[in-house]
Amino acid sequence: MMIRTRMSPHSHKPLLVLITGPTAVGKTAVSTRVAQELQTHIISADARQFYKELQIGTAAPTKAELESAPHHFIGHLSIHDNYNAARYASDALNLLHKLFADHPVVVLTGGSGLYIDTLLYGIDDLPDPDPAARQEVKNIHDRQGVEGLRRWLRQVDPQYYDVVDRANPNRMMRAIETFLTTGEKFSALRRNKEVARPFDTLKIILDRPREELFARINARTAQMIRDGLIEEAWAFFAHRRLNALNTVGYKEVYAWLSGVWPLTTAVEKIQTHTRRYAKRQMTWFKRYDDAQWLHPEACDEILTRIREKVNP
Repeated sequence: MMIRTRMSPHSHKPLLVLITGPTAVGKTAVSTRVAQELQTHIISADARQFYKELQIGTAAPTKAELESAPHHFIGHLSIHDNYNAARYASDALNLLHKLFADHPVVVLTGGSGLYIDTLLYGIDDLPDPDPAARQEVKNIHDRQGVEGLRRWLRQVDPQYYDVVDRANPNRMMRAIETFLTTGEKFSALRRNKEVARPFDTLKIILDRPREELFARINARTAQMIRDGLIEEAWAFFAHRRLNALNTVGYKEVYAWLSGVWPLTTAVEKIQTHTRRYAKRQMTWFKRYDDAQWLHPEACDEILTRIREKVNP
């Protein structure tokens, strides 16, 4: 049934509905249904799905899902493009300004916590790293790889280490550079000042029992292999060192293609690393003390809560 929406007489702000949760929890299905019911748009906050070349390994929405509701920030970049959370927030805010002119509610969905936070709260104006510090961190990365960065970050900033995407060297390097430049932990400097936004936010975090979520992750990994993940990764093997491809799913396949381990091990590693990523996402989302946690099958209840928020 269509949910008719109108702005509350007590609020002049439109509503951004965040539907987030760990990878493979079912965000796409819930967000598309909500957007259909509300006849509104979906803004993606999944940084892996920004790249048009990467469809299978990022679990990008299907053609049918994309046609079910207008989507934004899906496949709008190339793997060769430079993009970051600050640019994303600026682009998304400009788009929201236009969408809210015709839609009192817009859906934001995805699992990239840094991008979500930057859109909702702004990003701190952190100092540029000292060139010597940047070179020192780069040298460690060159000599010791991602593991070297992980060990260093865990030593200087264990709080950020617990929530950062540890498959993303750029984020870890930035945190270490900040520590070397300022003497302060990156986790302590982040989000010290919130930026007011011209909309209200309703945060819905989708949650499943751990065994259920992990089973979905394992099954989805197997399906990705059947759907052609290996062929998709192979097509960009020459570009495997790009940041967009240094992510779960692709890096394990590239290790197999480089002779590091057999294919069965690559698949197992994808499953293991995806489960670990899901745990880190949950740690990140637990900081949202104003969020509502619901099972993905509770879509009717989610719609009811949105309606109550819009029409109290």
